[in-house]
Amino acid sequence: MRPEDFHPNQFNRGQKHALDLELGPAAQDLTLPVLLVRGSQPGKTLVVTAGVHGDEFEGVRAILDVYAVLNPEQMHGDLIAVPVANPPAFWSGARTSPLDDGNLARSFPGSLNSGPTSAIAHHVAESIIRPTDFFLDLHSAGIKLLMPTMVGYDAHDPRSRDAALAFGAKVIWAHPNVAPGRTISFAKARGIPWLYTEARGGGGVDPDDLHVFTVGIQNLLRHLSILPGTAPPTPLRSHLYGDGDIDASLLATKRGFFIPNVGLLQEVTPGEELGRIVDLHGETIETFRAPSKGVVVLIRGLPVVEPGTAMFLLTGSLSLL
Repeated sequence: MRPEDFHPNQFNRGQKHALDLELGPAAQDLTLPVLLVRGSQPGKTLVVTAGVHGDEFEGVRAILDVYAVLNPEQMHGDLIAVPVANPPAFWSGARTSPLDDGNLARSFPGSLNSGPTSAIAHHVAESIIRPTDFFLDLHSAGIKLLMPTMVGYDAHDPRSRDAALAFGAKVIWAHPNVAPGRTISFAKARGIPWLYTEARGGGGVDPDDLHVFTVGIQNLLRHLSILPGTAPPTPLRSHLYGDGDIDASLLATKRGFFIPNVGLLQEVTPGEELGRIVDLHGETIETFRAPSKGVVVLIRGLPVVEPGTAMFLLTGSLSLL
């Protein structure tokens, strides 16, 4: 099926539908997997994507698991899920696409004239995200980074904040600004409330992170009245605040072996040593210090470091609700 021909209301209610969208020559004839659950009664639509980066697997598994257990007869509304939004990157186990080195998470709203990654972004934006009532993008730290398991929301949108609280993660992150090119910046520009997730990463699927994601999707379906019931409250551990742009991380300038001194969600003070790079004789060749007071939300996970590698990211925090 061509993306422009995908209209959920053409599919029968009370059923699950698994299909592939044929993205055409601009995307090198890639296909995009789509899972559609149409509730027996009308209601809101939740769109969930995963695999925007090809080395982030928690969201892929969460979508497959939730799709397997949902009962359309209990639903008032629809779930549209794309378990792997970036098939070329996914099949190569890489953050970016091997076709054009494109970062799908920086390519929205996309174009049919700028390479396959941009073409994927265009089709996901126009055929999947645009028609929704609420959008959730499942990310994690991938293979090379470490991040806390959390859900991020739009600090300026009460709909997003309420959904973040309903999701059930113990760490939530309020973003006053969202950089361009993201799935969520596309949604925000069109007035669609959104959430996104992160998880610790490491190249596998941690059972605890999977639980947070699968329960979170179902809690969000309840929050939107697509599923019956209400999401139980979850005590917060941390309420973070800041832009959260990984591109603003402290970067390595040396090649070597990385030794961190701090942990995720640790509060640090200006000038505090965060970690260091040593050469293969054990001599320190680069030291990273906190540029300001903040909370550690990203740490390089893979010890082997090249110049330009993201090493640390700090953000602020709010009082717990």
